[in-house]
Amino acid sequence: MKIFLTAILISWIVVWFCASAFPFDDGDWQYWNTEGISIKIRDDWRFDLEEELRWGDDMRNPYYNHTDAGFIYSGLADWFDLGLNYRHINEEKSSGWKRESRPHVNGTVKWKFQDFSFSNRGRFEYREKEDADDYWEYRNKFSIKPPISFTQHKIQPYLADEVFVDFDKGELYRNRLYPGVSFNIFKQLKAEIYYLWQRSKSFSTGKWSDVNAIGTKLKISF
Repeated sequence: MKIFLTAILISWIVVWFCASAFPFDDGDWQYWNTEGISIKIRDDWRFDLEEELRWGDDMRNPYYNHTDAGFIYSGLADWFDLGLNYRHINEEKSSGWKRESRPHVNGTVKWKFQDFSFSNRGRFEYREKEDADDYWEYRNKFSIKPPISFTQHKIQPYLADEVFVDFDKGELYRNRLYPGVSFNIFKQLKAEIYYLWQRSKSFSTGKWSDVNAIGTKLKISF
């Protein structure tokens, strides 16, 4: 059963990597880089801080950055984390750089089946944009990791999918698929390399557009 499920997961990753190179050539290729730190405050509390930068226009133009900070509480249950965060965003638009404030609440459920690791994170966020109306948004990210790893660095494949729902419009308008690998550089420093395929709907035109991104993550824990 474990071998069967692992084969399915790896097949999905291969299919999405290969498929992305053909139907989505018209979509922009980007590079996303995230760096973070996690500090344990006490047994059930930790503080997380991350910075993310994104380059668009075939990875040539830095058009987006955010800083996200929050407290995560894991004392309610072993299988549940509760987080309260604040994100500050700067993004380049056609009219120039715009700011956004985005407080968000996160609940993450974690479990295992046949030694596969699963997680499902629900996020409610309030988006306060410069020169635009404020609105609520819901995001849900489902992830799966197989019970396999390679080398002493514990290289492990994973697959994740995230959906975005605009409460003001009452519509699902974005989906992100992430096949990737995570690994340990050393005990306290973990890294990820992933491919992201994003489809987004424009509410003004009703058309869907694609983004292909190569992403890297570094996170140090204390």
